[in-house]
Amino acid sequence: MPRGVFITLEGLDGSGKTTQIKRLAAWLTRRGHQPVLLRQPGGTAVGDRIRELLLDSRSQSLDAMTEMALMFADRSQAIAEVIQPALNQGKIVVCDRFTDSTEAYQGGGRKLGSEVVLSLHRLICRGLQPDLTLLLLPSFAASLARARNRNVRAESETGRDENRFETERDAFHRRVWEKYREIAAREPERVVLIEGDLTIDEVHEQIVESVSERILALAQKP
Repeated sequence: MPRGVFITLEGLDGSGKTTQIKRLAAWLTRRGHQPVLLRQPGGTAVGDRIRELLLDSRSQSLDAMTEMALMFADRSQAIAEVIQPALNQGKIVVCDRFTDSTEAYQGGGRKLGSEVVLSLHRLICRGLQPDLTLLLLPSFAASLARARNRNVRAESETGRDENRFETERDAFHRRVWEKYREIAAREPERVVLIEGDLTIDEVHEQIVESVSERILALAQKP
């Protein structure tokens, strides 16, 4: 059985990833696929507990290295429990965030640098890389405003506090945004950069085009 396809979506909170993942999943389903969807942190029982700790705004005392280690603990569990088994079964996996997020948020935002993140990725994730990464980068101001408004609204509706990163200063988020651009420039064959304040339909069209090309290319490999 051929290996499945591993697709990740990246970007600042507020970039529209959640909406686009739902639309991509529906598009794939209409074409006979059964995509496996998950998010990071989270997606497993262990990962959901790690997510609560990482995103709760009360977790203000976390050291940057501890934060990064928790991100990779979550990722390792997701690979073992969900991602690798699905790929082995030939399925399409669509993941909301992967190691690019850690490089952007901890490597860039927390100023830990890229090398420590990439070294841990090679060790803990056994070098597993997405076949395609869709990086959504609306304007910095628009992304940040939407993220902060959304999380405040979500907390009032659900009672869950996932605002810890949104409480960071604008300079932190600017470093994250710039690191994402650096990743896209470094790995253009894997990362498709979708930037600008586009409509939901315009972003979806670019995503579908990229996914169609990548799935076709992988299907043609011997």
